[in-house]
Amino acid sequence: MLPEIAEQMIGPDGENAMEGQFAGEIGEFALTHAFGGLWTRPGLDHRARSLVTLGILIALGAEEELAIHLDAARRNGLTVGELEEVVYHATGYVGFPMAGRARAVGRRVLGDDHQGGADLGVSDGCNCKDRGEDVGDGPAVHGP
Repeated sequence: MLPEIAEQMIGPDGENAMEGQFAGEIGEFALTHAFGGLWTRPGLDHRARSLVTLGILIALGAEEELAIHLDAARRNGLTVGELEEVVYHATGYVGFPMAGRARAVGRRVLGDDHQGGADLGVSDGCNCKDRGEDVGDGPAVHGP
């Protein structure tokens, strides 16, 4: 799921590339338990796990990890529009400061030239079709 992270943590010979460094076993622990254990459990697909992970990282303000997982979420099939929607949705639960920080990370990781969605707090209408949502012939309905 995160090949660049695994590559940094495990050297070409399969050994811990961070061994001997301060807290060098954390990478191996993350690969074994978080990515190896949590991400391979049954019950949620990788798309769903990405959505949950992004929400948690936004709430924590974990910007470095958020950058990694935004990229992973794209590989797990989420569109940029769906990722924007995660940030918009988080605004109601964690507030504008955290969502604004997540937006800044998203712009850095995904590029700020995407025009699929409205800016935080200002909307000139539904952008469902821009986000790839099927709105059918009728009006779009949002919410839980």
